[in-house]
Amino acid sequence: MRVLMTTTPSPSHLAPMIPLAWALRAAGHEVLVMGQPDIQKTAHSAGLTSVSVGAPYYGNDSVLPYLPPGIRPLQALGRNNKEVLPGAAKVYATHARYMVRGYLDVARDWRPDLVVGEQFDYTSLMIGGALGVPAVHHRWGVDPLTGPARPIAAIFLDGLCRRLGMDGLPEPHAVLDPCPPSLQDPDATPGTPIRFVPFNGVGTRPTWVTEPRAGRRVCVTLGRQTLVTNGLPLLRHVLEAFEALETSDGAQDGDVEAVVTVDPRFRDQVGAVPSAVRIVDPTPLNLFLHTCDAVIHHGGCGSALTATAAGLPQLVLPQLLDQFTVGDGLAASGAGISLDTAAAQDDPERVRAAVSALLTDEGHRRAAAELADEVRNMPSPAQVAADLEQLVATAADRAPAPAPALAAAS
Repeated sequence: MRVLMTTTPSPSHLAPMIPLAWALRAAGHEVLVMGQPDIQKTAHSAGLTSVSVGAPYYGNDSVLPYLPPGIRPLQALGRNNKEVLPGAAKVYATHARYMVRGYLDVARDWRPDLVVGEQFDYTSLMIGGALGVPAVHHRWGVDPLTGPARPIAAIFLDGLCRRLGMDGLPEPHAVLDPCPPSLQDPDATPGTPIRFVPFNGVGTRPTWVTEPRAGRRVCVTLGRQTLVTNGLPLLRHVLEAFEALETSDGAQDGDVEAVVTVDPRFRDQVGAVPSAVRIVDPTPLNLFLHTCDAVIHHGGCGSALTATAAGLPQLVLPQLLDQFTVGDGLAASGAGISLDTAAAQDDPERVRAAVSALLTDEGHRRAAAELADEVRNMPSPAQVAADLEQLVATAADRAPAPAPALAAAS
């Protein structure tokens, strides 16, 4: 069968779907990734073919103008809660309105049997409805967003969907969920489990990975956007916490090392770092997390689930939107600690105490190991790919005729 994968224009939104694309390819199916130029590099790095539609999105244009100089999102907005999360729907619904005609042109020419879109790509649902084929959504991970957002998107896109011959915005035929159930937001609609397989990009394993370690190692990774959105002071505070770090079991100084991933364009701006800190270029986390004892990150689903799959305790420093729910879930599970205020994150003593607890508290390590077992027990992408084959076969037996192309669909 032919599978069309669609995504909003953020590489991190495509990444969770890549193992499923691999599984579909391995089973003999054709996979085509469709999106704006922003995601092409990620698709190609994963060995997938793609089609580029439209102009670059420049997602930071919707964030940076609202941040005062030197102020990161958490400082400007405070802790975002579920009451403000539906606002994200307007961004992605607007995106769908402007992209769906170009996407439909490609889809009608390529004639997919199945459409798989990430959780906020509403164009996937409209393509499936217009072509009369199943459309499936794939979550990023912990998901407090799509439930509150969908009613707003359905209203916003209702007229467009009707002009395309549908009764409104279609529901996905299934929602694939890579988040272990005990970590998922309790208000999220139950989904179809699919095991999270890390894809953090491609790269070469660094030579330092095989060097003997003197003590324990902590990975610090703040994702692609934290430093871009005025996060350098936060990073400096975190690194300061590793100056003379002493844990509750007596380990100190050289016994704890931090490996910190920093984009080369920010390296000179980081400044001097403690001797226990090793700054490295962005490196796929799965190449070295097995050498680490804990992870500090910003609450992005990719970082959180990669650390979860590795069985590591986590310190979460959330900045906006669903990152707070990620931190809350890890803290509730016992596998992590979340510092969710700017004051706490900017206090090296608070960060130092949290790192010490993660490294020495057996409860955190045990809870992290239990979450990793939960990930391993979820159905593999190969199993889910076989289920999708059955979904397509069943839908083909009862599918209505595709809706006609309408010139007024804009």
